[in-house]
Parts: sequence; structure tokens; C-alpha cells
Amino acid sequence: MVHRFRLRALALLVAALAVTSASASDTDVRPPKFDYTMTSLANGLNVVLLEDHSTPVAHVAIWYHVGSKDERPGRTGFAHLFEHLMFKGSRNVRPEQHPSLITSIGGEANAETDEDSTIYWQTVPAQHLPLALWLEADRMASLDVSEDKFRMEREVVKEERRMRFENQPFGRLPEIIFDKAFQVHPYKHQTIGSLADLEAASIEDVRAFHRTYYVPNNATAVLVGDFETKQALALVERYLGRVPRGQPVPRDIPQEPKHTAEARYTVTESWPLPAVVLSYHITHDGHPDAYPLHILAKILSDGDSSRLYRSLVYEKQMALAAFGDAKLIEHPNLFYAVAIVQPGHQPETVLRQLQAEVDRVKTEGVTADELTRAKRQFARDYILGRETVRQKALHLGHAVVIHNDIKTADGEFDLFQNVTLADVQRVARTYFTPESRMLLTVLPGAGGAPGTGGLP
Repeated sequence: MVHRFRLRALALLVAALAVTSASASDTDVRPPKFDYTMTSLANGLNVVLLEDHSTPVAHVAIWYHVGSKDERPGRTGFAHLFEHLMFKGSRNVRPEQHPSLITSIGGEANAETDEDSTIYWQTVPAQHLPLALWLEADRMASLDVSEDKFRMEREVVKEERRMRFENQPFGRLPEIIFDKAFQVHPYKHQTIGSLADLEAASIEDVRAFHRTYYVPNNATAVLVGDFETKQALALVERYLGRVPRGQPVPRDIPQEPKHTAEARYTVTESWPLPAVVLSYHITHDGHPDAYPLHILAKILSDGDSSRLYRSLVYEKQMALAAFGDAKLIEHPNLFYAVAIVQPGHQPETVLRQLQAEVDRVKTEGVTADELTRAKRQFARDYILGRETVRQKALHLGHAVVIHNDIKTADGEFDLFQNVTLADVQRVARTYFTPESRMLLTVLPGAGGAPGTGGLP
């Protein structure tokens, strides 16, 4: 059955790659739509169920609508800290027993945290769906947030931060970019949090965060797999439906003020080489402009064939690497482009070239070939990114939690395929303005020395 399913996905992929720059309405190519069921329980838990009988497995994902943007200044890193604490035991489950039980039945379990959400998931043989739901219900209702566990996991997170950020060449680059680009919005800080904030946190701070956000009325359960919807929903009601509703969840997140003047910064880091950064404030995920911005970012900065890489690395040989992204998430964020300066070149010269390549899109747009190629890549990624039960659950959960509209789980395919050349140039002119621009230069400090660490 797995083999037949993969052949079907690959056949759809081949068909999708035939999509030209014409409107999506001119073609019948579509990924299969999700035949899901969505409901809400009395305690406020959202539930999405999708039957998928292609393999005898079931996937359970619990999305908590809390990420680093929900943290207060001076108390960063809590959402990520709970990614660790949620595996440290509850009323009926010992520390680390949750993933151990899942592994013992041939399943897998993990978690992930970002700026907007935290996801706890497991994929299990279909007959063990009740166990997965019971485990999630037990820690949702009775997580043990003790002083000892908090202190232990805080040390683990601090060490993780040192390894990923402090001790890696260019490891702090995202932290510097977003700290300088944002004034008040919590996107200013990274999900990992700061060492000082983690050290200053008290057990009462942590417990208050848990009471506020880890409640069923701030969660979405997504089930995809080999089950009957009616029976699976009854199991969700039996286990997760018994968890008491929490208090209303606050959403008093500071909004970033409109930027009215270009910002320039120069900082020093103990890095082997200079880095230059260009960024602009852009809109949020799900906004109509988000789709041409995704396309534009792919053309400009995604991979070795992107415009920035070809220009700065291959042709002018003034950068060792050039990359970037349109960070389109729940609240308005950034498009940014980065170049690691080649020895013998001046950072200011490389930064001017970086800006010139971005500005060129505003005056010239992109080519029809570039647009077609980007659309084909999105069609490929969209179809193959819905192959497994976990991938399908990610699409559905993202639509519900981040877009607050489950229909986008299917609808975004056409939105991407309908992007035009005019759309791409329009969003470049709309968002790549001098007033929204930040120019950042990171110079090697006194402690900087040639290193062998990898680029971000």
C-alpha cells in the first residue's frame, strides 16, 4: 500500500511540474483535497480528524498556540523550556516514560517549538491510538512542573543555547538580525531565549506560563491515520475531553510600530569573517501578498541557483555565501538577505551589491522562466510534502492554528500557482522601501580568528 501511495504522489508531481506560468485555472492539476472532519469539544479543544488508510499507522499531534512571541521581556525561552518539561513526567507517567512507551510499541515521538506554536506529536501503529491520546491527556491535565525538574531542564536548555548559538561561528546571526530589526514585538528575541532570562526565571514564573497556555482551549488535536473518524473522535472525547478548560488566553502582544526611516547598524562578533545583512519588514503568513513574497524570496535567495548567490558568489566572487528568506509567520516579520564577505573585499561594497540586486527586482521584476521554475518547485514541495500522515497533520494544524482557517490547507496550492509576474514586482515595490530597510554589518571583533565552523 505504501508503494501504491508513493506512485500516486509521484504521478501527481510529474503532472504538477507541467504547470506553466499560466493561471492555475488553466490546468486541472491539483493535489488531492483533504476529506477532514473538524469540531470543538466542550472544554475548548479544537479537533481535526483525517482518515488515511494507506498505512496501518495513526499520527497524533497536539498544537499549543504558544510560542516565543507570547513571552514577556526578561522572561524569554519559556515556550522552548516547556518543550523539554513536557517529557518530564505527569501524574501517571514517569520522566521520559512518554517517549519510551511510544518507542516500545514501534512508534516515534518528538516536539518542536517556534515563534507562534509548540507541537507535541507521535506516530504509532493504528491499534495504539488510545495509548497516544491517553499520554497526551495525562500531561495536558497533570504535568509535574517541579522546582528540581525546572532547574535541571533549564541547565539543559542553557547548554543547548551555548552549543547552537554561542559556540558556533555565525551562530548568533539570526539573534542579531531580529534584535536590531524589531523594536518592541517579541519576534525581537529568539525561541531559545537568553541565558540571563533563563537564569533569572523563577519556578512561579514557569508555572504561571504553564497555567496560562497549556490548556485545552489553547490547543488543537490533529489526528491523521488508519482509523474510523467516529471511533477516533469518541477516543478524543474520552481522554482529552475530560481535561478542564483553562482561563481565557491573553493575546496582549505588543505590535511593532511602522518603521519610517532606514536603520543602519555595525556590530562586532568573534567570527572569522564579516557578514552583511539587508532586511525589510513584510506582512504575515496567509496575507494575499505572502504568496508572491514566498515566490520572490525563492528566486532571490534560496539556494545556489538564486540571484543573490549567482551574482555575489559565482559572478563577482565577493561573497563566500549568500542566502536569505521571507519569514512569513503569524505576525508581520522580515525578508532578509545575508552575504558572508570574501576575504579581500570590503563589507560596505558587498552590502551595496546586495542592495542593488534586491532593488533590481523593483525596477525590472523577475523573468517568466524564473517564475515558472519557482512555481514548479512549490508544486513539487506541496505535493510531496503531503505524503506521510505527519506531513498531512502539519498542513492541517498550520491552517487551523496559524491561519485560523482550515480551508487554507487545500487552498494555498492555487494561491501559489496564480501568482503573476506583476504580483512579484508589486510586492517588491510595496515592501522593499527605504523606510522599511535595515542595513547591518557584523565585523570580526578583537577575538575573531579564522575558524572551521560551518555557515548558517
